Amino acid sequence: PCADYLDNGNNKMAIQQADKLLKKHKDLHCAKVLKAIGLQRTGKQDEAYALAQEVAALEPTDDNSLQALTILYREMHRPELVTKLYEAAVKKVPNSEEYHSHLFMAYARVGEYKKMQQAGMALYKIVPKNPYYFWSVMSLIMQSISAQDENLSKTMFLPLAERMVEKMVKEDKIEAEAEVELYYMILERLEKYKEALDVVRGKLGEKLTSELQSRENKCMAMYKKLRRWPECNALSRRLLLRNSDDWQFYITYFDSVFQLIDESWTPPAEEEHSLEGEVHCSVEQAVEFVEERITEESKSSRPLRGPYLAKLELIRRLRHRGCNDEYKLGDPEELMFQYFKKFGDKPCCFTDLKVFVDLLPSSQYSKFIQQLLAVIPLSAAPDSKVALPGDIKALQQHLCVVQLSRLLGIYHAMDKKEKLTVVRELMVRYRHGLEFGKACLKTELQFSDYYCLLAVHLLLDLWLEGEEAAVWQCLTLLEEGLAHSPSNAQFKLLLIRIYCRLGAFEPVAELYSSLDAKHIQHDTIGYLLTRYAESLGHYAAASQSCNFALRFFHSNQKDTSEYIIQAYKYGAFEKIPEFIAFRNRLNSSLHFAQVRTERMLLDLLLEANISTSLEESIKSMSLSPEEDDIPWKDLRDNRDLTVLFSWDPKDRDISEEHRKLSLEEETTWLRIRSLTLRLVSGLPALSHTIQPKNSEKTAENGVSSRIDTIRSLLQQLEAAVDSGKKFLEQKIQYPVLGPPPTRMAGFFSNGSCQCQTSLFYLVSDIYELDTNGLEDSAEIQERIGNSFKSLVERLTDLFNKCKGDLIEVRDGTLKTHPNLLENLVFFVETISIALWVSSYCDSVLRPFKSNLQKKKKKKKESSVAMPPVFTHFLDYVTELQTLTSNVIDHIKGLEIILTALKLEELSLKDTLLLQEEKKFTKTVQGKVQSSYHHSVQEIGELLKKRLDTIKKLKI
Repeated sequence: PCADYLDNGNNKMAIQQADKLLKKHKDLHCAKVLKAIGLQRTGKQDEAYALAQEVAALEPTDDNSLQALTILYREMHRPELVTKLYEAAVKKVPNSEEYHSHLFMAYARVGEYKKMQQAGMALYKIVPKNPYYFWSVMSLIMQSISAQDENLSKTMFLPLAERMVEKMVKEDKIEAEAEVELYYMILERLEKYKEALDVVRGKLGEKLTSELQSRENKCMAMYKKLRRWPECNALSRRLLLRNSDDWQFYITYFDSVFQLIDESWTPPAEEEHSLEGEVHCSVEQAVEFVEERITEESKSSRPLRGPYLAKLELIRRLRHRGCNDEYKLGDPEELMFQYFKKFGDKPCCFTDLKVFVDLLPSSQYSKFIQQLLAVIPLSAAPDSKVALPGDIKALQQHLCVVQLSRLLGIYHAMDKKEKLTVVRELMVRYRHGLEFGKACLKTELQFSDYYCLLAVHLLLDLWLEGEEAAVWQCLTLLEEGLAHSPSNAQFKLLLIRIYCRLGAFEPVAELYSSLDAKHIQHDTIGYLLTRYAESLGHYAAASQSCNFALRFFHSNQKDTSEYIIQAYKYGAFEKIPEFIAFRNRLNSSLHFAQVRTERMLLDLLLEANISTSLEESIKSMSLSPEEDDIPWKDLRDNRDLTVLFSWDPKDRDISEEHRKLSLEEETTWLRIRSLTLRLVSGLPALSHTIQPKNSEKTAENGVSSRIDTIRSLLQQLEAAVDSGKKFLEQKIQYPVLGPPPTRMAGFFSNGSCQCQTSLFYLVSDIYELDTNGLEDSAEIQERIGNSFKSLVERLTDLFNKCKGDLIEVRDGTLKTHPNLLENLVFFVETISIALWVSSYCDSVLRPFKSNLQKKKKKKKESSVAMPPVFTHFLDYVTELQTLTSNVIDHIKGLEIILTALKLEELSLKDTLLLQEEKKFTKTVQGKVQSSYHHSVQEIGELLKKRLDTIKKLKI
């Protein structure tokens, strides 16, 4: 019954049941462990651990106890304890196949490859089954992959693995396909490509049957490594005769033909051309071969795209090489026109042709588009100026042409009026197309959704050219599109980007959760959420979005071990290195590092010295200023920056250069944030008892080294800030749908950066005062006094940069000022750091003051002069209090203005808006207004809590 309660999640009852059992049978191991699981799940980790260790110390060998302890250790995230458990069990029951295999899997969870190799062999000795032997071989390969020294892996681990497999081959004991795969993998890693080829082509290769063309693909890979182009060519030719739609083999075919031409290879007169049969080694043969494929295609039962695209690919390659033979294949414009006639009604037609539009001269673009339009059956309704398609096929063809027009830059060249006319036309087509999708399910996309998206892209162009109203029309059209097609991720992603650009985060949280991002997407598109949540003042949502991401990253560790174990069980050996690479890639993800850092800063911002002390907060996060857990050298940018569709021409689209720059910017910003966090985490350690300067103990108790840590971090911060400023001097503009810029520019321009750095310098001065005492430190005291003054001035400047209307109405159009919101958020953060530093000052000055008062009482003099630093500090705290109260009043004012702003009264005088669009416009403006209101409220609440902490700082 105890286990049943645990399965049903009734942990308290499970504990009670276990206690009952233990009263009757004091030494029932299993009951103790089940009780421990109950305790672990009710949050009593320490008790659970103690109870588990009690049982583990007795080295149980009954299956129930072992299984239960395994479950418990897994929930505690302590897989290394499972290995100890089974090591003991195996010693006591040395011939148990089951315990040995559990031990092997336990090692696999913690990545102990050497021990896995030994466990595998021990298993094979007890039960000579092939899989166990090959588990041991695979563990050797894993040792070679994880070895830091490549030489070691090539000279020791891999040759040993090879010898182990060869032994089985000689004894003719190879049974399964997985074993052949493993042999191939070893030879490939040893760069013995010739031997690998022999294995695949020989008797063992016959076992490779689970994947289509598995043998051919492996042969092809080896031929390429060995640069045996005749074989590459003959094999790809043979495979294309079998299936003329297999694109990868066209690529190999063309690669090999041109390699052979460059090497002036000629076929031998007498014998076979190559191991794989006939070889083509001239352009004429290639042209003829492609033409034959097209002739063959016309006889096939379904139309194949491969042969037609191969023709365009060949033209592209000939042109690239500067050959004059391309005329033999025909005119690319005509070929693309024919291709459109054949496949234009398929959604893939656009992406197929996109690759080849470079073959058209730019002077022909308009003519080409007109030529395509001429073959689409469109008919104008009597009341409409726009000729519309009569069925889905015609709609798809027309959509393809519109996408090509955008790609060829035809829309970009238009002026404002022409663009607006096109937007209108696209929206008429979009609404007309909805009729074809009346039967669509909610989860299906409407056939005409792309019209709406393209219209929005045109409006975004206008917005970037300074047309303020266009962005509201974008949101209106997207919200309308989403109402008809609630599962369209592109609408949602574009809405997220635009709302964030306008500074409205509230609608974004809901949109993102409706995307239902799964697994790896928290890493690839999570940046859309985490970049803006906190910076727009939505602290609660920011916490939540960080949690989403962190939960995924932390579970990745555990999940990957399970995948690896499954791969061992089913002999999918080639997947194991892939799983490991996947895990490493996620562990060194840029986004993971950003979310970790921002999450801790956010927690400190919301809690430190409010609900718990700064010291406790830092302790609970196990933060220490000396430790840096970010793998700077291996950071991987896993963001998907092309997740938003774009039909822009190459020169306007996101380029490799943009990616590089964005990564550089993100890394610099992460460095600044990480150093800030580490500097804050060093504050509590400083305020612990300091010996007077003449005592010898300073170095021992570690405090003096702590101030050195702080000073060294400060230098690193200065360096990071310098490189950030240098980066921003380049004034980089990313494409509107490209990577969002970081918060770095605002951080520098509003003065937060200077404020925060000087606060950390102040810490160093206060520490000096603490070690030198008050007697002969007039100079330090004056320096501290000046720092306090300049800090108040800087904070006041920062506040002045937060003033202004967040939303204003200009000529009937709404304009938002998200930068003011971002500045306010920076102000709250900077004032929080100022308060943490002030509480350190407070902890230093209080003991001095009480000592002075004792002296005063002893001497009974009323005129013991108070050192100036006290008055400086008191003035500073008072000014902080006044400033914070002023900001809170300013925020109240903003709230009143935002509430009073009557958006409905905006004259939507833009005649372009239809009646049904107006209701969406109202919704959109309402969402933005409500989001700003929410932001201001959250910022105000947090500042009020900070104001309370200032009031406690009176010495």
